[in-house]
Amino acid sequence: MPLLKYRRLIWLDTYSPADPEVPPNPLTHLSLRDRSEMQLQSEADRRSLPGTWTRSSPEHATILRGGVRRCLQQQCEQTVRILHAKVAQKSYGNEKRFFCPPPCVYLSGPGWRVKSGQGQAHQAGESGPTVCGYMGLDSASGSAAETQKLNFEQQPDSREFGCAKTLYVSDADKRKHFRLVLRLVLRGGLELGTFHSRLIKVISKPSQKKQSLKNTDLCISSGSKVSLFNRLRSQTVSTRYLSVQDGAFVASARQWAAFTLHLADGHSSQGDFPRREGYVRYGSLVQLVCTVTGITLPPMIIRKVAKQCALLDVDEPISQLHKCAFQFPGSPPGGGGTYLCLATEKVVQFQASPCPKEANRALLNDSSCWTIIGTEAVEFSFSTSLACTREPVTPVPLISTLELSGGGDVAMLELHGENFHAGLKVWFGDVEAETMYRSPRSLVCVVPDVAAFGSDWRWLRAPITVPVSLVRVDGIFYRSAFSFTYTPEYSVRPGPPGTPEPATGADALLESIHQEFTRTNFHLFIQT
Repeated sequence: MPLLKYRRLIWLDTYSPADPEVPPNPLTHLSLRDRSEMQLQSEADRRSLPGTWTRSSPEHATILRGGVRRCLQQQCEQTVRILHAKVAQKSYGNEKRFFCPPPCVYLSGPGWRVKSGQGQAHQAGESGPTVCGYMGLDSASGSAAETQKLNFEQQPDSREFGCAKTLYVSDADKRKHFRLVLRLVLRGGLELGTFHSRLIKVISKPSQKKQSLKNTDLCISSGSKVSLFNRLRSQTVSTRYLSVQDGAFVASARQWAAFTLHLADGHSSQGDFPRREGYVRYGSLVQLVCTVTGITLPPMIIRKVAKQCALLDVDEPISQLHKCAFQFPGSPPGGGGTYLCLATEKVVQFQASPCPKEANRALLNDSSCWTIIGTEAVEFSFSTSLACTREPVTPVPLISTLELSGGGDVAMLELHGENFHAGLKVWFGDVEAETMYRSPRSLVCVVPDVAAFGSDWRWLRAPITVPVSLVRVDGIFYRSAFSFTYTPEYSVRPGPPGTPEPATGADALLESIHQEFTRTNFHLFIQT
């Protein structure tokens, strides 16, 4: 019976990044099994020359392969996740406008329970956090910026949580954008690394003018991440953040959660709210989805708030740090409507009253007025279980997209992202790929032959999917969210001598599979 065989792609046109004016030349041959024609340079030379193809020595690759396999099987990575707001208000004079919500850090993964660089579990009697953190603003002048120490606490879900509550932008800082800098130090003084947040925009105060889509810097779009907080009587000590705990929505004074804000289709049937794209306007039907748990609130109408009243006839775009309210749809005619509200640490519903003077307003209480702000999150994953060094793990390379090129005997994969350097190698599962460093935002590698993943690869029917990872020259392992899939090609397994050829229409199903697979030989998948 005809079976499926794997196929590689044809060669790729490539060029040297050192001279972008040189036209691309066809890359006619790159064998993955015979390297005798390649004269590899020393490790120092390879790390300093962009555009050089590199691969570990056979002895080193064999040692690394076992370690990479263990990392993939045992899930021994460590993850650093930084959450922060997209904008920050500037302080003036002697006042200190602390960031709200405050930047927070989550440490997760089983690798934190092993001493980095020592490969030993914590000894009995050792208590307290295994890592200490310091967070501050990056300094454009190069001087040491003020930092705040983070005290990590273990959460019920085994994550370590730390929060920087007293960071602010001083009056002397004239920058319009900045980044947060997180420095982690392990117990014993060994520095783990320095991690940076996304860019944060500095604003003087929330805009009170009617927003226009001509200036979208401060507008909030559907699908973006937001945080909601409530501040009774404008007192900082009374700030409560909308969060999720034990599967329920709560108003927390310590931790805040990021929610994905989706525009919902108001013309949908009951219980069915497909999401729409575009910028969110007041009066729109929206839905809040917790980015960690996936728990959602019912679809609600977002309203602008002014002087503790919900404005029912405003449809302008929503802006950062605006006061807003969330009305549950289906309110009876003539009533003020039901709104999302907090009662101490509980999230409840509040029945608003119609305004006696203006019909297009509803009277609210302090607890049903929320401030909305966009948020960002950046995540760094690594494992030090293979490391033979005490050097910091940073900068952690981050892969954003993959781009496949070429075919036939050689397939090439380009990795786009940030923090790349010449000391990184691309791995497909537990197989190292020949890698070329182009720039801090680009790595290129040769896709390994599928035969490296099994002896019976020629006659397998199912696709083979392997994770894509990066390994530093000293053994630091960086897992990514990407995987690569080899798809099979239609073929006939050779039979004994004298076996008649199968009829042309003997297997219409396999023929259709062949046509589908050969239309696109390879697929890239982003795993969430």
